[in-house]
Amino acid sequence: MDEWIIWVILAVVLGVAEIFTLTASLGLLGVAALLTAAAAGIGLPVPLQLLVFAAASAAGLIVIRPLAFRHVRQPQLQRFGVDALVGKPAYVTSEVTGRDGRIRVGGEEWSARAYDETLVIPAGATVDIIEIEGATALVYPRE
Repeated sequence: MDEWIIWVILAVVLGVAEIFTLTASLGLLGVAALLTAAAAGIGLPVPLQLLVFAAASAAGLIVIRPLAFRHVRQPQLQRFGVDALVGKPAYVTSEVTGRDGRIRVGGEEWSARAYDETLVIPAGATVDIIEIEGATALVYPRE
């Protein structure tokens, strides 16, 4: 049997194994086996085929795999739900103290407390939402 057929079979086996593991390592080794099959197809001797396989495998695992994981593991760019409210400005509709109060943010009215419990924020003031605790916004007055 020709060497290139063996390399293609190895590439297929590694590709199928990658489907079940999802590690990106076996898939890169499968690509290296395909490149080696091409090298065997043009007539390189077996020692050079092994060198091509080793170089392609090393390049894939050392260079390409970390780049791929860096793109997969990017932080979430947008915040959703109540997390999206943190940092937004709000309008005080009812005096906010360390115990209670009301604010309007994004067309919705929320219960609120002052982040610093000693503060009293009058109605009509603009505040920043520092944190959300349950259904209550912890706010701090804008300067």
